Amino acid sequence: MRGIGYHFVDRNETTGEINFVNPIGRDNFPRFHIFLTIKNDTLIFNLHLDQKKPSYNGVAPHSGEYDGEIVSTEAERIKRILMFRLNGV
Repeated sequence: MRGIGYHFVDRNETTGEINFVNPIGRDNFPRFHIFLTIKNDTLIFNLHLDQKKPSYNGVAPHSGEYDGEIVSTEAERIKRILMFRLNGV
């Protein structure tokens, strides 16, 4: 994940999801956020864009964008890098 610009945050021991972020600028927000899950030897990326941190401490909801041009462009960037590394192209 470091190779695609993402930093480890934590792992949910209950769900097995691994949490990674990639800040867009110098601050922590906005940032791309990936929940990575491994199922049957398959990596599942759940990508979204966090526009800002939660308004209240301990509250999970945030201003996350799960689709749109910015998220699609980031998903394509990740795919290109991973395909290059897997295929050596």
